[in-house]
Amino acid sequence: MADVADRGFGPSLSAAGPVRTRSEWVKIFLGFGGMVFGQFMAILDIQIVASSLSQIQAGVGASADEISWVQTIYLLAEVVIIPLTAYLSKLWGTRPFFLAACAAFMLMSVATGLSTSIEMMIVTRALQGLAAGAMIPMVFATAMTIFPPERRITANVITGLIITLAPTIGPTLGGHLTEWLTWRWLFFINVPAGVVVLFLVGRYGGFDKGDPSLAKGIDWFGLATMTASLLTMQYVLEEGARAGWFKDDLILWLTVTAAITGVAFIWRQLTYRQPIVSLRPFSDRNFSIGMIMGAISGMSLFGATFILPLFLAQILHYSSAEVGTTMVVSGLTMFLSAPIAGRLAKYAEPRLAMFVGFGLTAYGIGMGARVTEDWSFWDFALLQAVRSLGTMIAMTGSQQITIATLPTSLMKEASGLLNLIRNVGGAVGLALLSTVISHQTAVHYGELTERVNSGNQASLDMMANLGAMMQQSASMDPEGAGRKAFAGMLHQKAAVLAFGDAFVFLAAGCLIAALIVVFASPAKAKVQPGMGGH
Repeated sequence: MADVADRGFGPSLSAAGPVRTRSEWVKIFLGFGGMVFGQFMAILDIQIVASSLSQIQAGVGASADEISWVQTIYLLAEVVIIPLTAYLSKLWGTRPFFLAACAAFMLMSVATGLSTSIEMMIVTRALQGLAAGAMIPMVFATAMTIFPPERRITANVITGLIITLAPTIGPTLGGHLTEWLTWRWLFFINVPAGVVVLFLVGRYGGFDKGDPSLAKGIDWFGLATMTASLLTMQYVLEEGARAGWFKDDLILWLTVTAAITGVAFIWRQLTYRQPIVSLRPFSDRNFSIGMIMGAISGMSLFGATFILPLFLAQILHYSSAEVGTTMVVSGLTMFLSAPIAGRLAKYAEPRLAMFVGFGLTAYGIGMGARVTEDWSFWDFALLQAVRSLGTMIAMTGSQQITIATLPTSLMKEASGLLNLIRNVGGAVGLALLSTVISHQTAVHYGELTERVNSGNQASLDMMANLGAMMQQSASMDPEGAGRKAFAGMLHQKAAVLAFGDAFVFLAAGCLIAALIVVFASPAKAKVQPGMGGH
Protein backbone atom coordinates (compact mmCIF):
# COMPACT_ATOMS: atom_id res chain seq x y z
CA MET A 1 0.00 0.00 0.00
CA ALA A 2 2.84 2.36 0.82
CA ASP A 3 4.32 1.61 -2.57
CA VAL A 4 1.07 2.70 -4.22
CA ALA A 5 1.10 5.98 -2.33
CA ASP A 6 4.75 6.58 -3.14
CA ARG A 7 4.05 6.31 -6.84
CA GLY A 8 1.52 9.13 -6.51
CA PHE A 9 -1.71 7.14 -6.79
CA GLY A 10 -3.02 8.34 -3.48
CA PRO A 11 -2.23 10.15 -0.24
CA SER A 12 0.53 8.91 2.01
CA LEU A 13 0.00 6.73 5.08
CA SER A 14 0.46 9.79 7.27
CA ALA A 15 -2.56 11.48 5.76
CA ALA A 16 -5.88 11.65 7.52
CA GLY A 17 -7.68 10.15 4.54
CA PRO A 18 -7.56 6.48 3.49
CA VAL A 19 -4.90 5.12 1.15
CA ARG A 20 -6.47 3.84 -2.07
CA THR A 21 -5.26 0.85 -4.05
CA ARG A 22 -4.31 1.00 -7.70
CA SER A 23 -7.61 -0.63 -8.79
CA GLU A 24 -9.57 1.94 -6.78
CA TRP A 25 -7.71 4.76 -8.50
CA VAL A 26 -8.36 3.19 -11.91
CA LYS A 27 -12.10 3.25 -11.15
CA ILE A 28 -11.86 6.87 -10.00
CA PHE A 29 -10.03 7.86 -13.19
CA LEU A 30 -12.63 6.07 -15.34
CA GLY A 31 -15.53 7.77 -13.56
CA PHE A 32 -13.83 11.16 -13.63
CA GLY A 33 -12.85 10.59 -17.28
CA GLY A 34 -16.52 10.04 -18.12
CA MET A 35 -17.40 13.36 -16.47
CA VAL A 36 -14.59 15.13 -18.36
CA PHE A 37 -15.92 13.71 -21.65
CA GLY A 38 -19.42 14.92 -20.77
CA GLN A 39 -18.08 18.39 -19.98
CA PHE A 40 -16.23 18.40 -23.30
CA MET A 41 -19.51 17.65 -25.15
CA ALA A 42 -21.35 20.39 -23.28
CA ILE A 43 -18.74 23.10 -23.96
CA LEU A 44 -18.13 21.93 -27.54
CA ASP A 45 -21.79 22.54 -28.40
CA ILE A 46 -21.45 26.26 -27.67
CA GLN A 47 -19.37 26.83 -30.81
CA ILE A 48 -19.99 23.69 -32.91
CA VAL A 49 -22.67 25.60 -34.86
CA ALA A 50 -20.43 28.66 -35.46
CA SER A 51 -19.25 27.70 -38.96
CA SER A 52 -22.58 26.17 -40.08
CA LEU A 53 -25.13 28.87 -39.21
CA SER A 54 -25.96 29.58 -42.87
CA GLN A 55 -26.78 25.90 -43.50
CA ILE A 56 -28.90 25.70 -40.33
CA GLN A 57 -30.64 28.93 -41.34
CA ALA A 58 -31.60 27.43 -44.70
CA GLY A 59 -32.63 24.14 -43.09
CA VAL A 60 -35.11 25.62 -40.62
CA GLY A 61 -36.17 28.68 -42.65
CA ALA A 62 -34.83 31.27 -40.22
CA SER A 63 -34.07 34.94 -40.84
CA ALA A 64 -30.60 36.43 -40.32
CA ASP A 65 -31.65 37.87 -36.94
CA GLU A 66 -33.36 34.67 -35.77
CA ILE A 67 -30.46 32.32 -36.51
CA SER A 68 -28.17 34.03 -33.99
CA TRP A 69 -30.48 32.69 -31.26
CA VAL A 70 -29.19 29.16 -31.94
CA GLN A 71 -26.05 30.20 -30.06
CA THR A 72 -27.55 32.86 -27.80
CA ILE A 73 -30.29 30.73 -26.23
CA TYR A 74 -27.81 27.95 -25.43
CA LEU A 75 -25.61 30.37 -23.48
CA LEU A 76 -28.63 31.93 -21.77
CA ALA A 77 -29.78 28.56 -20.48
CA GLU A 78 -26.27 27.60 -19.37
CA VAL A 79 -25.84 30.81 -17.39
CA VAL A 80 -29.09 30.19 -15.49
CA ILE A 81 -28.33 26.61 -14.40
CA ILE A 82 -24.57 26.86 -13.67
CA PRO A 83 -24.93 28.67 -10.29
CA LEU A 84 -27.44 26.03 -9.13
CA THR A 85 -25.24 23.00 -9.81
CA ALA A 86 -23.44 23.13 -6.45
CA TYR A 87 -26.76 23.09 -4.56
CA LEU A 88 -28.38 20.41 -6.75
CA SER A 89 -25.35 18.10 -6.75
CA LYS A 90 -25.22 18.32 -2.95
CA LEU A 91 -28.94 17.59 -2.79
CA TRP A 92 -29.00 14.58 -5.14
CA GLY A 93 -25.36 13.52 -5.27
CA THR A 94 -22.85 14.01 -8.09
CA ARG A 95 -23.52 10.78 -9.98
CA PRO A 96 -27.38 10.89 -10.14
CA PHE A 97 -27.37 14.58 -11.04
CA PHE A 98 -24.69 14.21 -13.73
CA LEU A 99 -26.40 11.16 -15.27
CA ALA A 100 -29.76 12.97 -15.39
CA ALA A 101 -28.13 16.01 -17.01
CA CYS A 102 -26.31 13.86 -19.59
CA ALA A 103 -29.47 11.92 -20.49
CA ALA A 104 -31.41 15.18 -20.92
CA PHE A 105 -28.57 16.60 -23.02
CA MET A 106 -28.68 13.61 -25.37
CA LEU A 107 -32.48 13.74 -25.69
CA MET A 108 -32.50 17.48 -26.43
CA SER A 109 -29.63 17.06 -28.90
CA VAL A 110 -31.74 14.63 -30.92
CA ALA A 111 -34.75 16.96 -30.70
CA THR A 112 -32.63 19.91 -31.89
CA GLY A 113 -31.27 17.87 -34.80
CA LEU A 114 -34.83 16.96 -35.84
CA SER A 115 -36.07 20.58 -35.68
CA THR A 116 -38.12 21.70 -38.66
CA SER A 117 -38.61 25.35 -37.63
CA ILE A 118 -36.55 28.01 -35.89
CA GLU A 119 -39.11 28.21 -33.07
CA MET A 120 -38.76 24.49 -32.36
CA MET A 121 -34.97 24.74 -32.48
CA ILE A 122 -34.86 27.66 -30.05
CA VAL A 123 -36.93 25.71 -27.48
CA THR A 124 -34.95 22.47 -27.78
CA ARG A 125 -31.63 24.33 -27.87
CA ALA A 126 -32.57 26.13 -24.63
CA LEU A 127 -33.33 22.81 -22.92
CA GLN A 128 -30.08 21.39 -24.30
CA GLY A 129 -28.22 24.36 -22.81
CA LEU A 130 -29.82 23.78 -19.40
CA ALA A 131 -28.62 20.18 -19.41
CA ALA A 132 -25.15 21.18 -20.63
CA GLY A 133 -24.80 23.88 -17.99
CA ALA A 134 -25.57 21.31 -15.31
CA MET A 135 -22.63 19.14 -16.41
CA ILE A 136 -19.93 21.78 -16.84
CA PRO A 137 -19.10 22.95 -13.26
CA MET A 138 -19.24 19.54 -11.60
CA VAL A 139 -16.03 18.31 -13.26
CA PHE A 140 -13.79 20.95 -11.72
CA ALA A 141 -15.44 20.63 -8.30
CA THR A 142 -15.09 16.83 -8.37
CA ALA A 143 -11.44 17.03 -9.40
CA MET A 144 -10.64 19.29 -6.46
CA THR A 145 -12.36 16.98 -3.94
CA ILE A 146 -11.47 13.42 -5.03
CA PHE A 147 -7.77 13.96 -5.79
CA PRO A 148 -5.07 14.63 -3.17
CA PRO A 149 -3.30 17.99 -3.36
CA GLU A 150 -0.26 16.62 -5.20
CA ARG A 151 -2.44 15.40 -8.08
CA ARG A 152 -4.76 18.40 -8.34
CA ILE A 153 -2.43 20.29 -10.67
CA THR A 154 -2.75 17.50 -13.23
CA ALA A 155 -6.53 17.51 -12.82
CA ASN A 156 -6.47 21.31 -13.11
CA VAL A 157 -4.55 21.11 -16.40
CA ILE A 158 -7.01 18.51 -17.77
CA THR A 159 -10.08 20.61 -16.94
CA GLY A 160 -8.34 23.73 -18.26
CA LEU A 161 -7.55 21.93 -21.50
CA ILE A 162 -11.19 20.90 -21.95
CA ILE A 163 -12.48 24.39 -21.19
CA THR A 164 -10.14 25.98 -23.73
CA LEU A 165 -9.98 23.21 -26.34
CA ALA A 166 -13.69 22.38 -26.70
CA PRO A 167 -14.99 25.78 -27.91
CA THR A 168 -11.89 26.25 -30.03
CA ILE A 169 -12.28 23.06 -32.07
CA GLY A 170 -16.06 23.48 -32.20
CA PRO A 171 -16.07 25.44 -35.49
CA THR A 172 -13.55 22.97 -36.99
CA LEU A 173 -15.53 19.85 -36.12
CA GLY A 174 -18.83 21.54 -36.96
CA GLY A 175 -17.65 22.74 -40.36
CA HIS A 176 -16.42 19.31 -41.45
CA LEU A 177 -19.46 17.45 -40.06
CA THR A 178 -21.75 19.74 -42.06
CA GLU A 179 -19.61 19.25 -45.17
CA TRP A 180 -19.42 15.44 -44.84
CA LEU A 181 -22.96 14.75 -43.61
CA THR A 182 -25.54 17.47 -42.83
CA TRP A 183 -25.88 20.16 -40.18
CA ARG A 184 -28.24 17.88 -38.21
CA TRP A 185 -25.25 15.71 -37.28
CA LEU A 186 -23.87 18.62 -35.27
CA PHE A 187 -26.42 17.49 -32.67
CA PHE A 188 -26.81 13.76 -33.42
CA ILE A 189 -23.09 13.23 -32.73
CA ASN A 190 -23.83 13.77 -29.02
CA VAL A 191 -25.78 10.48 -28.76
CA PRO A 192 -22.93 7.94 -29.13
CA ALA A 193 -20.66 10.18 -27.04
CA GLY A 194 -23.38 10.44 -24.38
CA VAL A 195 -23.72 6.65 -24.18
CA VAL A 196 -20.02 6.39 -23.27
CA VAL A 197 -20.46 9.07 -20.59
CA LEU A 198 -23.52 7.35 -19.10
CA PHE A 199 -21.67 4.03 -18.88
CA LEU A 200 -18.48 5.40 -17.29
CA VAL A 201 -20.13 7.76 -14.80
CA GLY A 202 -22.94 5.31 -14.01
CA ARG A 203 -20.49 2.49 -13.25
CA TYR A 204 -17.55 4.32 -11.70
CA GLY A 205 -18.74 7.80 -10.70
CA GLY A 206 -20.00 7.16 -7.16
CA PHE A 207 -17.88 9.89 -5.56
CA ASP A 208 -20.37 11.12 -2.95
CA LYS A 209 -23.93 10.85 -1.69
CA GLY A 210 -26.72 13.37 -1.74
CA ASP A 211 -28.19 15.18 1.25
CA PRO A 212 -32.02 15.05 1.00
CA SER A 213 -32.34 17.43 3.96
CA LEU A 214 -31.33 20.29 1.64
CA ALA A 215 -34.73 19.95 -0.06
CA LYS A 216 -36.30 21.60 2.98
CA GLY A 217 -36.36 25.34 2.83
CA ILE A 218 -35.38 25.88 -0.81
CA ASP A 219 -34.87 29.59 -1.43
CA TRP A 220 -37.49 30.14 -4.13
CA PHE A 221 -37.17 33.94 -3.89
CA GLY A 222 -33.42 33.69 -4.44
CA LEU A 223 -33.96 31.33 -7.37
CA ALA A 224 -36.49 33.71 -8.97
CA THR A 225 -34.30 36.82 -8.59
CA MET A 226 -31.20 35.00 -9.84
CA THR A 227 -33.00 33.68 -12.90
CA ALA A 228 -34.52 37.07 -13.71
CA SER A 229 -31.20 38.88 -13.28
CA LEU A 230 -29.11 36.44 -15.35
CA LEU A 231 -31.67 36.09 -18.16
CA THR A 232 -32.23 39.81 -18.57
CA MET A 233 -28.52 40.62 -18.30
CA GLN A 234 -27.58 37.97 -20.86
CA TYR A 235 -30.30 39.17 -23.26
CA VAL A 236 -29.08 42.77 -22.96
CA LEU A 237 -25.51 41.69 -23.67
CA GLU A 238 -26.50 39.57 -26.67
CA GLU A 239 -29.00 41.96 -28.27
CA GLY A 240 -27.87 45.37 -27.01
CA ALA A 241 -25.48 46.16 -29.86
CA ARG A 242 -28.02 45.19 -32.52
CA ALA A 243 -30.77 47.26 -30.88
CA GLY A 244 -28.65 50.37 -30.30
CA TRP A 245 -28.28 49.78 -26.56
CA PHE A 246 -30.21 52.25 -24.38
CA LYS A 247 -31.83 53.92 -27.36
CA ASP A 248 -34.11 50.88 -27.34
CA ASP A 249 -36.76 50.94 -24.56
CA LEU A 250 -36.74 47.14 -24.12
CA ILE A 251 -32.96 47.03 -23.62
CA LEU A 252 -33.14 49.96 -21.17
CA TRP A 253 -35.83 48.41 -18.97
CA LEU A 254 -34.27 44.96 -19.06
CA THR A 255 -31.01 46.53 -17.86
CA VAL A 256 -32.86 48.16 -14.96
CA THR A 257 -34.54 44.81 -14.19
CA ALA A 258 -31.19 42.99 -14.26
CA ALA A 259 -29.65 45.50 -11.83
CA ILE A 260 -32.57 45.47 -9.35
CA THR A 261 -33.01 41.67 -9.31
CA GLY A 262 -29.21 41.20 -9.16
CA VAL A 263 -28.93 43.35 -6.02
CA ALA A 264 -31.94 41.57 -4.49
CA PHE A 265 -30.37 38.19 -5.22
CA ILE A 266 -27.02 39.10 -3.61
CA TRP A 267 -28.81 40.47 -0.53
CA ARG A 268 -30.88 37.29 -0.27
CA GLN A 269 -27.86 34.99 -0.51
CA LEU A 270 -26.03 36.93 2.19
CA THR A 271 -28.97 36.86 4.64
CA TYR A 272 -30.88 33.59 3.99
CA ARG A 273 -30.03 30.61 6.22
CA GLN A 274 -29.73 28.18 3.28
CA PRO A 275 -28.64 30.09 0.15
CA ILE A 276 -28.89 28.34 -3.20
CA VAL A 277 -25.60 29.99 -4.27
CA SER A 278 -23.00 30.45 -1.57
CA LEU A 279 -21.00 33.68 -1.92
CA ARG A 280 -18.51 32.68 0.78
CA PRO A 281 -15.67 31.97 -1.70
CA PHE A 282 -15.51 35.71 -2.39
CA SER A 283 -14.07 36.22 1.10
CA ASP A 284 -10.85 34.71 -0.27
CA ARG A 285 -8.70 37.39 -1.94
CA ASN A 286 -7.19 35.09 -4.56
CA PHE A 287 -10.60 33.73 -5.51
CA SER A 288 -11.92 37.26 -6.09
CA ILE A 289 -8.91 38.14 -8.27
CA GLY A 290 -9.24 34.78 -10.02
CA MET A 291 -12.84 35.61 -10.89
CA ILE A 292 -11.67 38.76 -12.69
CA MET A 293 -9.14 36.62 -14.54
CA GLY A 294 -11.86 34.10 -15.37
CA ALA A 295 -14.02 36.82 -16.89
CA ILE A 296 -11.14 38.08 -19.04
CA SER A 297 -10.22 34.49 -19.98
CA GLY A 298 -13.79 33.90 -21.11
CA MET A 299 -13.73 37.15 -23.07
CA SER A 300 -10.49 36.13 -24.79
CA LEU A 301 -11.49 32.51 -25.38
CA PHE A 302 -15.00 33.08 -26.73
CA GLY A 303 -14.15 36.44 -28.31
CA ALA A 304 -11.29 35.18 -30.45
CA THR A 305 -13.28 32.08 -31.40
CA PHE A 306 -16.13 34.40 -32.43
CA ILE A 307 -14.41 37.04 -34.56
CA LEU A 308 -11.98 34.83 -36.46
CA PRO A 309 -14.63 32.54 -38.05
CA LEU A 310 -16.74 35.66 -38.63
CA PHE A 311 -13.89 37.32 -40.54
CA LEU A 312 -13.21 34.16 -42.56
CA ALA A 313 -16.88 33.79 -43.51
CA GLN A 314 -17.91 37.42 -44.05
CA ILE A 315 -14.73 38.95 -45.49
CA LEU A 316 -12.96 36.03 -47.16
CA HIS A 317 -16.19 34.09 -47.93
CA TYR A 318 -14.77 30.76 -46.74
CA SER A 319 -17.00 27.68 -46.73
CA SER A 320 -17.78 25.82 -43.47
CA ALA A 321 -15.04 23.29 -44.20
CA GLU A 322 -12.49 26.02 -45.01
CA VAL A 323 -13.32 27.84 -41.77
CA GLY A 324 -12.94 24.56 -39.89
CA THR A 325 -9.60 23.77 -41.51
CA THR A 326 -8.22 27.22 -40.69
CA MET A 327 -9.42 27.07 -37.08
CA VAL A 328 -7.89 23.63 -36.43
CA VAL A 329 -4.59 25.32 -35.53
CA SER A 330 -6.09 26.67 -32.30
CA GLY A 331 -7.23 23.26 -31.09
CA LEU A 332 -4.00 21.55 -32.11
CA THR A 333 -1.87 24.17 -30.34
CA MET A 334 -3.88 23.90 -27.12
CA PHE A 335 -3.65 20.13 -27.14
CA LEU A 336 0.12 20.16 -27.70
CA SER A 337 0.72 22.95 -25.18
CA ALA A 338 -1.13 21.22 -22.32
CA PRO A 339 2.07 19.50 -21.03
CA ILE A 340 3.89 22.87 -21.10
CA ALA A 341 1.06 24.50 -19.14
CA GLY A 342 1.04 21.59 -16.70
CA ARG A 343 4.80 21.80 -16.09
CA LEU A 344 4.60 25.56 -15.56
CA ALA A 345 1.70 25.11 -13.13
CA LYS A 346 3.67 22.48 -11.21
CA TYR A 347 7.06 24.16 -10.96
CA ALA A 348 6.51 27.87 -11.59
CA GLU A 349 4.81 30.48 -9.45
CA PRO A 350 1.18 30.66 -10.79
CA ARG A 351 1.38 34.45 -10.94
CA LEU A 352 4.31 34.17 -13.33
CA ALA A 353 2.39 31.63 -15.45
CA MET A 354 -0.59 33.98 -15.59
CA PHE A 355 1.58 36.97 -16.54
CA VAL A 356 3.35 35.04 -19.30
CA GLY A 357 0.09 33.46 -20.49
CA PHE A 358 -1.92 36.66 -20.73
CA GLY A 359 1.06 38.46 -22.25
CA LEU A 360 1.39 35.83 -24.99
CA THR A 361 -2.37 35.91 -25.56
CA ALA A 362 -2.31 39.69 -25.93
CA TYR A 363 0.60 39.49 -28.38
CA GLY A 364 -1.05 36.75 -30.45
CA ILE A 365 -4.42 38.48 -30.67
CA GLY A 366 -2.65 41.79 -31.32
CA MET A 367 -1.28 40.36 -34.56
CA GLY A 368 -4.84 40.64 -35.89
CA ALA A 369 -4.57 44.43 -35.81
CA ARG A 370 -2.83 44.18 -39.20
CA VAL A 371 -5.31 41.69 -40.73
CA THR A 372 -6.15 42.14 -44.43
CA GLU A 373 -8.04 40.29 -47.14
CA ASP A 374 -4.69 39.03 -48.42
CA TRP A 375 -3.81 37.05 -45.30
CA SER A 376 -2.90 33.43 -46.01
CA PHE A 377 -3.55 30.29 -43.95
CA TRP A 378 -0.13 30.67 -42.31
CA ASP A 379 -0.84 34.23 -41.18
CA PHE A 380 -3.96 33.04 -39.37
CA ALA A 381 -2.08 29.97 -38.12
CA LEU A 382 0.64 32.07 -36.43
CA LEU A 383 -1.96 34.29 -34.75
CA GLN A 384 -3.87 31.25 -33.46
CA ALA A 385 -0.76 29.38 -32.32
CA VAL A 386 0.56 32.23 -30.16
CA ARG A 387 -2.90 33.11 -28.80
CA SER A 388 -3.79 29.49 -28.00
CA LEU A 389 -0.49 28.80 -26.24
CA GLY A 390 -0.95 31.92 -24.12
CA THR A 391 -4.60 31.14 -23.35
CA MET A 392 -3.75 27.61 -22.22
CA ILE A 393 -1.00 28.82 -19.87
CA ALA A 394 -3.11 31.72 -18.56
CA MET A 395 -6.18 29.55 -17.97
CA THR A 396 -4.22 26.93 -16.04
CA GLY A 397 -2.43 29.55 -13.95
CA SER A 398 -5.63 31.47 -13.15
CA GLN A 399 -7.45 28.31 -12.05
CA GLN A 400 -4.46 27.45 -9.84
CA ILE A 401 -4.53 30.89 -8.20
CA THR A 402 -8.32 30.89 -7.82
CA ILE A 403 -8.63 27.69 -5.78
CA ALA A 404 -5.20 27.49 -4.13
CA THR A 405 -6.27 28.96 -0.80
CA LEU A 406 -9.91 27.81 -0.74
CA PRO A 407 -11.09 25.06 1.63
CA THR A 408 -12.30 21.87 -0.06
CA SER A 409 -15.78 22.35 1.38
CA LEU A 410 -16.27 25.37 -0.90
CA MET A 411 -15.05 23.75 -4.12
CA LYS A 412 -18.51 23.05 -5.57
CA GLU A 413 -19.64 26.63 -4.95
CA ALA A 414 -16.37 27.99 -6.31
CA SER A 415 -16.60 25.87 -9.47
CA GLY A 416 -20.13 27.07 -10.23
CA LEU A 417 -19.19 30.71 -9.72
CA LEU A 418 -16.00 30.37 -11.78
CA ASN A 419 -17.83 28.79 -14.73
CA LEU A 420 -20.60 31.37 -14.44
CA ILE A 421 -18.21 34.31 -14.57
CA ARG A 422 -16.33 32.77 -17.49
CA ASN A 423 -19.56 32.44 -19.48
CA VAL A 424 -20.71 35.93 -18.50
CA GLY A 425 -17.26 37.26 -19.44
CA GLY A 426 -17.63 35.53 -22.79
CA ALA A 427 -21.08 37.06 -23.30
CA VAL A 428 -19.79 40.52 -22.38
CA GLY A 429 -16.88 40.03 -24.76
CA LEU A 430 -19.14 39.00 -27.64
CA ALA A 431 -21.46 41.94 -27.03
CA LEU A 432 -18.59 44.43 -26.88
CA LEU A 433 -16.92 42.95 -29.96
CA SER A 434 -20.16 43.15 -31.94
CA THR A 435 -20.47 46.80 -30.92
CA VAL A 436 -16.84 47.54 -31.78
CA ILE A 437 -17.13 45.92 -35.22
CA SER A 438 -20.41 47.64 -36.16
CA HIS A 439 -19.38 51.03 -34.77
CA GLN A 440 -15.87 51.02 -36.23
CA THR A 441 -17.13 49.84 -39.62
CA ALA A 442 -19.33 52.93 -39.76
CA VAL A 443 -16.45 55.16 -38.58
CA HIS A 444 -13.97 53.78 -41.11
CA TYR A 445 -16.56 53.91 -43.90
CA GLY A 446 -17.15 57.57 -43.13
CA GLU A 447 -13.41 58.29 -43.19
CA LEU A 448 -12.92 56.45 -46.50
CA THR A 449 -15.92 58.20 -48.07
CA GLU A 450 -14.58 61.58 -46.93
CA ARG A 451 -11.29 60.89 -48.71
CA VAL A 452 -13.17 60.17 -51.94
CA ASN A 453 -15.32 63.29 -51.59
CA SER A 454 -12.21 65.40 -50.97
CA GLY A 455 -10.97 64.51 -54.45
CA ASN A 456 -8.59 61.63 -53.82
CA GLN A 457 -7.32 60.96 -57.35
CA ALA A 458 -6.72 57.22 -56.88
CA SER A 459 -10.29 56.75 -55.64
CA LEU A 460 -11.73 58.82 -58.49
CA ASP A 461 -9.74 56.80 -61.05
CA MET A 462 -10.95 53.52 -59.55
CA MET A 463 -14.57 54.71 -59.68
CA ALA A 464 -14.14 55.72 -63.32
CA ASN A 465 -12.64 52.33 -64.18
CA LEU A 466 -15.53 50.55 -62.48
CA GLY A 467 -17.98 52.69 -64.46
CA ALA A 468 -16.19 51.74 -67.69
CA MET A 469 -16.38 48.05 -66.75
CA MET A 470 -20.11 48.34 -66.13
CA GLN A 471 -20.56 50.08 -69.48
CA GLN A 472 -18.85 47.14 -71.21
CA SER A 473 -21.21 44.75 -69.42
CA ALA A 474 -24.20 46.57 -70.96
CA SER A 475 -25.40 48.03 -67.66
CA MET A 476 -28.44 50.34 -67.89
CA ASP A 477 -26.69 52.89 -65.63
CA PRO A 478 -22.94 52.26 -65.83
CA GLU A 479 -22.01 55.29 -63.71
CA GLY A 480 -24.51 54.40 -60.96
CA ALA A 481 -23.48 50.73 -61.04
CA GLY A 482 -19.84 51.79 -60.78
CA ARG A 483 -20.59 53.98 -57.79
CA LYS A 484 -22.50 51.11 -56.13
CA ALA A 485 -19.62 48.68 -56.71
CA PHE A 486 -17.15 51.22 -55.35
CA ALA A 487 -19.30 51.77 -52.24
CA GLY A 488 -19.29 48.00 -51.71
CA MET A 489 -15.50 47.97 -51.93
CA LEU A 490 -15.28 50.83 -49.42
CA HIS A 491 -17.59 49.00 -47.02
CA GLN A 492 -15.49 45.83 -47.35
CA LYS A 493 -12.32 47.81 -46.58
CA ALA A 494 -14.02 49.51 -43.63
CA ALA A 495 -15.13 46.12 -42.25
CA VAL A 496 -11.56 44.76 -42.48
CA LEU A 497 -10.25 47.79 -40.54
CA ALA A 498 -13.03 47.32 -37.96
CA PHE A 499 -12.01 43.68 -37.41
CA GLY A 500 -8.46 44.92 -36.83
CA ASP A 501 -9.81 47.28 -34.15
CA ALA A 502 -11.68 44.38 -32.54
CA PHE A 503 -8.46 42.38 -32.30
CA VAL A 504 -6.76 45.37 -30.65
CA PHE A 505 -9.64 45.66 -28.15
CA LEU A 506 -9.27 41.98 -27.18
CA ALA A 507 -5.49 42.26 -26.90
CA ALA A 508 -5.83 45.29 -24.60
CA GLY A 509 -8.12 43.32 -22.28
CA CYS A 510 -5.57 40.50 -22.00
CA LEU A 511 -2.77 43.00 -21.36
CA ILE A 512 -4.78 44.51 -18.49
CA ALA A 513 -5.26 40.99 -17.07
CA ALA A 514 -1.50 40.42 -17.14
CA LEU A 515 -1.02 43.57 -15.04
CA ILE A 516 -3.76 42.65 -12.52
CA VAL A 517 -1.77 39.51 -11.64
CA VAL A 518 0.49 41.54 -9.31
CA PHE A 519 -2.42 41.94 -6.84
CA ALA A 520 -2.74 38.18 -6.27
CA SER A 521 -1.11 36.54 -3.25
CA PRO A 522 1.47 33.77 -3.70
CA ALA A 523 -0.45 30.51 -4.21
CA LYS A 524 0.32 28.01 -1.50
CA ALA A 525 -2.38 25.37 -1.42
CA LYS A 526 -3.87 24.50 1.93
CA VAL A 527 -3.98 20.78 2.67
CA GLN A 528 -7.45 19.97 3.90
CA PRO A 529 -8.27 17.37 6.53
CA GLY A 530 -9.25 14.10 4.99
CA MET A 531 -7.78 15.01 1.63
CA GLY A 532 -4.31 13.61 2.16
CA GLY A 533 -0.97 15.26 1.73
CA HIS A 534 2.23 15.55 3.68
